[in-house]
Amino acid sequence: MSLNVLISYHSDYGNTEKMAQAVAAGARAATECAVTLKLATETSLDDLQAADLIIFGTPVHMGSMAWQMKQLIDRAGKIWMENALEGKVGGVFATGGGFGGGGGGVEGTMTALYSHFLEQGMVVIGFPKSLPGYADAGLQWGPYARCGNHEGMPQSITEAQLVAARSYGAHIAETAQRAIR
Repeated sequence: MSLNVLISYHSDYGNTEKMAQAVAAGARAATECAVTLKLATETSLDDLQAADLIIFGTPVHMGSMAWQMKQLIDRAGKIWMENALEGKVGGVFATGGGFGGGGGGVEGTMTALYSHFLEQGMVVIGFPKSLPGYADAGLQWGPYARCGNHEGMPQSITEAQLVAARSYGAHIAETAQRAIR
C-alpha cells in the first residue's frame, strides 16, 4: 500500500523549506509513498483530506508558529466538523533563530501544532532520541533547526540538522505505514 504524505510548511529564509525537502527525502527512502510538498498558503482542505500522513513545518515567530500555518489550521476547522482527518497520522518540525540558545518558543510552537492534530482526532508521532540526528536537531516533538546567529540574524541550516530531518521523515513514514495497514 502506498502512503500519501503531505508536507505543508512556511519558510521565511529557505531553511524550513530545506527541512521539508529533507523530511520528504527520508520518507521516500524508507517507504513506498507519494510525497507532496506545499506551502501552507497553497494547501487546500482537499490536500489535507487526501493525505494519510500530514507533516507541518514552520519557523518560530515570536514564540509561536508563522501566521501562514495558523491560517491553514483555522481553515481546517471547517473539516473538523466532518471528522475528515480523524485517524490520520501527523508530525511536525520547526526552525528558528533569535537570541539565546533555548529555542525561542519552539516547544510551544510544536505542541500547538500537535494540539491541532489531536483536536482533529489524528494520531501523532514524535522524534525518538535513538534516531540519527537527534543530538544535533532533535526534540521529542520533532526535528528543530536553530538557524540564528548570536546577533539574532538568520544563518543557513546545517547538514547535521538535515540529517535529523531525513531521519524523522523515514521514522514517521515507516510508523505511519504500519499504523494504517
